Amino acid sequence: MPLPETMFCAQQIKIPPELPDILKQFTKAAIRTQPRDVLQWAAAYFSALSKGEPLPVKERIEMLLATEKTDAGLTPGLLKILHKQLSPKGMVNVAELKEKWKHLCLPEEQLKAILQLDDFGEEVEWMKVLALGCSMLGGSLLSSMKHACEILTRDPEGGAARVPFETFSFLYSYLASIDGEIPEEKTEAFLHRIKE
Repeated sequence: MPLPETMFCAQQIKIPPELPDILKQFTKAAIRTQPRDVLQWAAAYFSALSKGEPLPVKERIEMLLATEKTDAGLTPGLLKILHKQLSPKGMVNVAELKEKWKHLCLPEEQLKAILQLDDFGEEVEWMKVLALGCSMLGGSLLSSMKHACEILTRDPEGGAARVPFETFSFLYSYLASIDGEIPEEKTEAFLHRIKE
């Protein structure tokens, strides 16, 4: 039986030139995103990187307020990641949504709660799921719309958080209909007033 090749010096180890930068970018992404399960998130990160897909990375670290739970699950930053990954498709298969949700180490119960708010089949309209996710973050229609605008805007952070009126109108009308306590006439009157 032949003896295994023995390494005697560092010159025998070949490190790909791009490896240090890949690991540096991965480390920065992990610090910004703060995943609950680093190994699961790392697998999703490198899978997306190898496929050229949007990475499961927050744009910035989110600091929790003293009143918030440290393990609350869905955050605006994580919802924005899902939006980047799923919005190009428009309609999303529930199995793919569950997979992306799991890659971000989010509680499965939260996604189930979101999907139970409407009569979704095997395919879901991403913008409706986004709206429902914002409602979980917000608690009120106004707060939900604020989160949605901040996630969807192309304005710089801290700016006006503008979105196209059609998008705002769709999300507001949808959330108002899910709420069930706001008459359709009031929704239409409100949207008419802000359009002017």
